[in-house]
Amino acid sequence: MSETGWALNSVVAALRESREVTYKIRHRGHVRELPSRAALEEILEALAAALFPTHYAEYDLSDENIDFFVSSALNNALTGLAEQVRRGLRFGPEDETTRDEEYLRQRADEITRGFSEQLPAIRALLVSDLLAAFQGDPAASSISEILLCYPGMSAVTCYRLAHALHRLGAPLIARLIAEIAHSKTGIDIHPGAEIGRGFFIDHGTGVVIGATAIIGNNVRLYQAVTLGAKRFLTGSDGNLIKGEPRHPIIEDNVAIYAGATILGRITVGTDSTIGGNVWLTHSVPPGSIITQARNRHDTPE
Repeated sequence: MSETGWALNSVVAALRESREVTYKIRHRGHVRELPSRAALEEILEALAAALFPTHYAEYDLSDENIDFFVSSALNNALTGLAEQVRRGLRFGPEDETTRDEEYLRQRADEITRGFSEQLPAIRALLVSDLLAAFQGDPAASSISEILLCYPGMSAVTCYRLAHALHRLGAPLIARLIAEIAHSKTGIDIHPGAEIGRGFFIDHGTGVVIGATAIIGNNVRLYQAVTLGAKRFLTGSDGNLIKGEPRHPIIEDNVAIYAGATILGRITVGTDSTIGGNVWLTHSVPPGSIITQARNRHDTPE
């Protein structure tokens, strides 16, 4: 139809009035330049290809060209990431630095360079996660199957990358990466969580890991596990207190089965097993076996 038929002039004018005056929600009233989720998805694909080129490259590689491919993929990914980090830095505490374009650019470059330097260590952690998945799942036929097919591995890969950015000072970009993984896998891992090596999420759908959770080495989770907060502390003004530790600590070599909900700043001791559908709000010592079916708490003699 014609412009007159859609009455676009009046609709556009009303939307401008809503956007700029009546219901103006733009960050600090003026920031129009936001990070791009679509750009970050492309960056994640390039980073995954640089970390595991024979699995995620779009064409066959040889000994002669693989380093060239990795270099090109990394250059493109890091250049794009620096721009997204720069945009994300606008959403930090408001002061002169968030209004200084040159500072934002330099700080974004510093964060991206630091992130780049951590990529070999991140890959080492991801290999430990891959091995944990292969050794922990009898249905896994190969490492390649895990990389190509397992949603838990995809989510953990995004988490490892996001966690590095979170620690380096790019929390909004880290959160966006986590939400990209969440939307694709159904696994929600906050980038602020601390997770050790050899982490395996089997099946994965519905797993939630909160921002202040601490997970040790060689921990295995199944689908629909929640590591959440029991309650939210408020200050004298009634507002939520941010940043307080409120999620569980899971020590080494713990297995948590499907549907278990573990809440609050409690500790699940080393070598413990938490059964399916358990609701746990108190700490348990090392070697515990907690089952919902018998409502039982077994500890070693």
